[in-house]
Amino acid sequence: MKTLLGVLCAVLAAASVAAIFHTNGYILGLFVAALTIAGVALAWALLGNLGGMISLGHAAFFGVGGYASAILAKSAGWPVLLAIPSAGVVAAMASLVMLPILRLRGAYFALAVLAYAEVFRILATEASGLTGGAAGLLSIPRIPSGVFGLSDGIVAYSLVVGLVVLLAVCYDRVRRSYSGLALRAMQDSEAATSVLGVPVFRLKATMLLLSAFATGVFGAFNAHVIGFLQPDYAFSGDWSILPMVAAIFGGYRTVTGPIVGAIAIYLLDQLVFKNLVPQGHQIVLGILLCAMILFSPRGLVPIITRGRSAVSKDKDARHVAA
Repeated sequence: MKTLLGVLCAVLAAASVAAIFHTNGYILGLFVAALTIAGVALAWALLGNLGGMISLGHAAFFGVGGYASAILAKSAGWPVLLAIPSAGVVAAMASLVMLPILRLRGAYFALAVLAYAEVFRILATEASGLTGGAAGLLSIPRIPSGVFGLSDGIVAYSLVVGLVVLLAVCYDRVRRSYSGLALRAMQDSEAATSVLGVPVFRLKATMLLLSAFATGVFGAFNAHVIGFLQPDYAFSGDWSILPMVAAIFGGYRTVTGPIVGAIAIYLLDQLVFKNLVPQGHQIVLGILLCAMILFSPRGLVPIITRGRSAVSKDKDARHVAA
């Protein structure tokens, strides 16, 4: 029930943003970018929270998804709305080469994924016949516009909102399932969980595939929004670091935390910090993240939840006193 209520609130909030800024392409574009990061942050949390595996290389799945969708739409002539989910499947298949590193833990796993991201970037650069090499791909087909008379920005915004909401619901379903319970138990003691008959490796592999698929979908969506791709952009470390920072800032152990965190840090960075500190404005984000980790390790959403609970209890107390 809470999840359905949260999804309903998210849809209403998204509709409000679209209604207010439908004529402001710049602000609407910022929200599209923020929600793209939010989607990758949710995918990262699937692996980092439920899977208990911190990744520093989600740019690998993002880039593979972007290139796969661009090639399918541009070279093979696939419809964009079919190429996007298909690119997610390609990203999931690419993640299969990472299955051996699931035996690693902690920093070793994080660094191994980072190495794979660099390998994929080099492959995209060298495979010039398919990817355009260092020059990249230009004139990538855009997301279909003019649907129901809506502008390009509104269509892209509506699509990314739908993708984020769908992923959030899937995340919540997985978290509440038996597999989610087993995954949380694995974080306490993987050996003990395995002794109880839980297929540890299979569950971790499932989380990797699911996370890669979701990240690939958002990478594909982003490629069709901006209309071009280059290896240094598609596999940029920003697509690994920003979603991770957003998830931790918002609270990666909650469903809404990565979404709130992504919107908060991206809009703050672009609308406030970038104007105050044009050069090196990312430093302010680093300071903000450090402060959040020190004073609220669970993130921003738990702070909001505690504040709302405190206000509710205060109202109840006043009602009883009256």
